[in-house]
Amino acid sequence: MIKNQARSVLKQLFGFNEFRPHQENVVDAIIQGRDVFTVMPTGGGKSLCYQLPAVLRRGTCVVISPLIALMKDQVDAALENGLKAALLNSSISQHERSVVFAKLFNNNLDLLYLAPERLALGMFEQLQKAEIAFFAVDEAHCISEWGHDFRPDYLVLSDIRKFFPNVPVTAFTASATPKVKADIVKKLKLNKPLLIDASFDRPNLFYSVERKYDDKAFEDILEFVQKQKGESGIIYRGTRTKVEETADFLIKNGIKALPYHAGLEPEIRAANQDAFNNDDVHVIVATIAFGMGIDKSNIRYIIHAEIPKNIESYYQETGRAGRDGMPATCMLLYASKDEGLQKFFIAQVEDSEERKKRYFQLDAMVRFAISSKCRRIAILNYFGEQYPKSNCASCDICAGNMELKNLTRDAQIVMSAIVRTQESFGSSHIIDIVRGSKNKKIIELQHDKIKTYGAGKHLSKNDALFIIEQLLAADAILKVSEEFNRLKLTDLGRDILFGRCPFSVLCKKISVSSTLKPKFKQEEKYDHLLFENLRKLRKSIADRHHVPPYVVFSDKVLREISRTFPRSKSEMLNISGIGERKFRQYGRKVINVIEEHLEEFPDAKDDL
Repeated sequence: MIKNQARSVLKQLFGFNEFRPHQENVVDAIIQGRDVFTVMPTGGGKSLCYQLPAVLRRGTCVVISPLIALMKDQVDAALENGLKAALLNSSISQHERSVVFAKLFNNNLDLLYLAPERLALGMFEQLQKAEIAFFAVDEAHCISEWGHDFRPDYLVLSDIRKFFPNVPVTAFTASATPKVKADIVKKLKLNKPLLIDASFDRPNLFYSVERKYDDKAFEDILEFVQKQKGESGIIYRGTRTKVEETADFLIKNGIKALPYHAGLEPEIRAANQDAFNNDDVHVIVATIAFGMGIDKSNIRYIIHAEIPKNIESYYQETGRAGRDGMPATCMLLYASKDEGLQKFFIAQVEDSEERKKRYFQLDAMVRFAISSKCRRIAILNYFGEQYPKSNCASCDICAGNMELKNLTRDAQIVMSAIVRTQESFGSSHIIDIVRGSKNKKIIELQHDKIKTYGAGKHLSKNDALFIIEQLLAADAILKVSEEFNRLKLTDLGRDILFGRCPFSVLCKKISVSSTLKPKFKQEEKYDHLLFENLRKLRKSIADRHHVPPYVVFSDKVLREISRTFPRSKSEMLNISGIGERKFRQYGRKVINVIEEHLEEFPDAKDDL
């Protein structure tokens, strides 16, 4: 009976004919009053897992959400789907707060969104006056000090059980290592929770790592963005200055872009984010301050122009692409010197154990960037998951643009220089030795006298650095981060050095810009002109309702409409993502656009 009710609500309110993987189990457990802890990747449908039970359980679901912008988007989306939803945060007036409390105490809310800070301001006592169905803790990794985005204000959530010992608690996150998972369960005092570990795999994302050269980084970014003309994307930069410079460069070259960083006035940040969410601009250039408050479903690419601090952050940030399930690209531009910026931040950490942990996390991120092995396998392995295939076909390594090169001789030259300098120096000094530099340090240390000096004159600095990176990725050498990045040989490295083992690596056949397009299986054809007309309709509806366009319809829904040309209610309701309420609100307008298009192009459907 419960499952039938859940499926009815799934179709009527949310417009979906089927649950996504794991959703039904989570929904069923919450409806039955169980605690639940769900690790589900971005785009996997976490919000539906608590929004749907909120309709069927008596009382109000209290959603703990970290950012005001995220709350507003989720409330807008819930209201569009016909749920009774509200938020309480500093952005609303005293009168609006009074209205929300009246609805809460009269049991007239399905969902109430709160920031964790508000719970510390006596909100627990207020909530005790209402009928609470269950708590849903979003971005639950923020409660763990082992997590990549720990927030002290989340620790107040440990008091939920004290004030509400018999109310179910559910927790959701997109990424968590085993240690973080255990910490979340402990801190939230979850009682025999249903544990859902969905796959970390995002099959619609194409991962690519490209070598970054400072003299052409802006041009590489521009070339990529121009190839994605009209699509939404996020470009992450490591500093505020780089954010401003990149945004200015793109604007000067005709791209609709805006900056976002903590140094901007709050009103400007909010306005820029709204412009991006509302499709008024296509590109946002940001520091990591542009974070979890993004619920936009049609982001088609993410560019990291500097290396992230760890794989968890990289996974979260790339996860903002392709939330609608459509193909999206995630490109990392990597230069070894960019590690220095992250190490500068790490060096400011006072606690030695925390510093050591962050160095370890950064080293794992660097190994991901320099590796010549499948990107998807590397990400999944980091989170303790095995990928069932040896080739994902949707990363730069697996897409067919690689060739195997034997670099044994050059690797031996580099490692010989490391050994002959007592394994006491970092990459730059070793490269200077093998290339025969006459700089002051080389001469003073008499490293121009060692046998390997100048043996790699045929190598450019970038070539020599590439060899060192590949030796690091293969565990042939180690870099001691806390000892000035000095390089040391491993047993494998000594086997290569002394000729007992060859050293071959996969290298890209094609240079940067030609490898940036994802190699996904052929998408189903759709009428591109109709799609653009539907986007215009969606934008006008969204502007009139003061909500982001993706809240009205996702790009995936518009593409399906542009493929199937529905002209009746039953045909419209067959499209996943369109329920009864959406049809009542917008169905006739959509059908009018389709009919006008077919009047002008009567053979449009046959041409697909």
